Amino acid sequence: MAAKKNLLIAQSGGPSPVINSSLRGIIEAAKAFPDQVGTLYAGWHGIEGVLKEELLNLSVQADEEVALLRNTPAAGAIGTCRYKIKSHQQEDFNRVVEVLRTHNIGYFLYNGGNDSMDTANKIALLARERGLDVIGIGVPKTIDNDVGDSEFKLIDHTPGYGSVARYWSHIVQNAEEENRGSSPADPVLVLQAMGRKIGFIPAAARLADPKREMPLLIFLSEAGLSMADMADKINGKVRERGRAIVVLSEGCDVGDLGFTKDKFGHAQFGASQTTVQQALVNYLNANGIKAAGNARGQTYGTDQRATATYASTVDLDEAYRAGQKAVLLAVAGEGGYMSTILREPGLIYQVRYDKAPLELVANSERFFPSKWITKDGCDVTDEFVDYCTPLIGEDWPSVPRIGNLQRFTRFEPTFAEQKLETYVPEDYR
Repeated sequence: MAAKKNLLIAQSGGPSPVINSSLRGIIEAAKAFPDQVGTLYAGWHGIEGVLKEELLNLSVQADEEVALLRNTPAAGAIGTCRYKIKSHQQEDFNRVVEVLRTHNIGYFLYNGGNDSMDTANKIALLARERGLDVIGIGVPKTIDNDVGDSEFKLIDHTPGYGSVARYWSHIVQNAEEENRGSSPADPVLVLQAMGRKIGFIPAAARLADPKREMPLLIFLSEAGLSMADMADKINGKVRERGRAIVVLSEGCDVGDLGFTKDKFGHAQFGASQTTVQQALVNYLNANGIKAAGNARGQTYGTDQRATATYASTVDLDEAYRAGQKAVLLAVAGEGGYMSTILREPGLIYQVRYDKAPLELVANSERFFPSKWITKDGCDVTDEFVDYCTPLIGEDWPSVPRIGNLQRFTRFEPTFAEQKLETYVPEDYR
């Protein structure tokens, strides 16, 4: 029998409401293979923790805390990062391999989006080149739903998206009540959604009104409308209905917002000098809207991925099983893959868990399909509604509470013994 190897899981990029459900699936599945998997470790704050040899011991954590991962949102349990090891950072790659070797890591799992899949693939290949028997596996995670291919054959949807879609289906219902009541004074309400230049998140606003009864407009960056175009559409809706609710992507082109970029090179719209919605609100108020009163705006940020009560029960279950599938691939020796979710055809919503080669999903970027954008560029089609509706579930998640507080996972800070010299990641020197 081959000697047992330890398992290391790390997370990267913006977290999701269900990222910890995948982590729970990984932990509990790995414990089902005691003859193959030894100690379970987590890189504390992703690949940065691996570089710093900060490996949280997951094997010694209480079963209760592991179970609570299901309803623990965001990334507080083991942390995440926005550190990308670029191709020229050979010292970083060498350090990761050294840490894997020193701690007898035979299974390296990386939970993240397209950039994370690239990192997972590079590390696994390099480890094998250096003579290490390491299986590298990707675990999908992104609220943007942008990992994969435009035909949805590699993965149908990513864990995290269903919960954010559910969030927007509720936010817009509540916004409708606000706008309906206050519209004489504030006829236009502009809501900004996350997603950079990918439109899956704002598109989910249509789930709040599948019968199209609200005066709702949805602007995706993929539609390519200018500020003037959007203002014309809004004024048309105001003339027709007396008011308008607008949901727009943070990536819509409204001019220079003075935003910064993260370590992956992605725009950080939440750290911009102004916001897309504020720019649009200012434009509307400066140029006049076709009703008495003013336009108002609201920007929604990390609460979209950090609020446990909005999580989709379907998403929670699927994230858990995607984590399980990653472990099954690992112990079967099928390295170089990402676990995936594929939808079965038919009226009844069903999925199966499969795999996709890491090189096909690494650095991939799936945009919102043009066929799902209405011809006028300010809404999405019923076909998208049919695609998205099953993902948000039909009931509220059960979030444990003690007293007046939600009960989230709190792991004990038990780390592996550090055996290597202190290391400063290349990007921080």
